[in-house]
Amino acid sequence: MPDTIGDMKTQRLLQIFLVGIVLVLLNACATYPRTGSGALVGTWTNSLGTVWTINADNTFHVVAARRHIWGNLTVAGDTVTIQEAGGKTAKGCKGPGVYHFSRSAENTLTFTLVRDGCKERSKNVTLAWHRQ
Repeated sequence: MPDTIGDMKTQRLLQIFLVGIVLVLLNACATYPRTGSGALVGTWTNSLGTVWTINADNTFHVVAARRHIWGNLTVAGDTVTIQEAGGKTAKGCKGPGVYHFSRSAENTLTFTLVRDGCKERSKNVTLAWHRQ
């Protein structure tokens, strides 16, 4: 009888271990990029109704209620530098903004401020973005 109980415990531990490995492998096989330029490409919208289209060539354009802005991005890992090149930019928004970004889900994109002298851009960028 003691051998049967020991075998059952070993078998149960092996099952738990295998389930853990499967979960780790599934997480590693995410179908969307989490870092680099590819993680940002697409058309995104936030709760203010701002629409931000980010292209594979690291250019972007933003359409908001009072603004239409375009520019360039530089991406390194999970850090993006936003540089507006044209359009109706807010006062004090000519310089670059630097943010960390994360993709917690396939259709969700969030940014955390690193540094940006443009308060209006920072307020907008740090909202949650959803793929359109």
